[in-house]
Amino acid sequence: MQGGRPSYSEDQFEAAIDALTDAERFLEAERVVAGAAPKLQQVLASALEAGGWFGEPHEAETLKAATKPDPDERITAVRTMLAEEARMGMMVGVAVGWALHEELSNQDASEGES
Repeated sequence: MQGGRPSYSEDQFEAAIDALTDAERFLEAERVVAGAAPKLQQVLASALEAGGWFGEPHEAETLKAATKPDPDERITAVRTMLAEEARMGMMVGVAVGWALHEELSNQDASEGES
């Protein structure tokens, strides 16, 4: 444990990620997240905005991609931008999930001490 947090090996992460591909194991997580989706969506949007993914720079990149004169370049630029947004959204989503796990673990630990 580091700083009160468990540390995980690369093998442990790989095994946990592999477990997520089992549909049965993933169903409960999907159900819980679906119920919390509106609030989690707000947290995700705030994190993306704080990271500069919304606002003027994002708008400028969107306009630049959408107005490329060559249709093939335009499609490539838009696809690239969408892929980057999806990757960033997933990474921020994982970070939000990790932080949520930490909060819940801290609550469990506090309740166990009571």
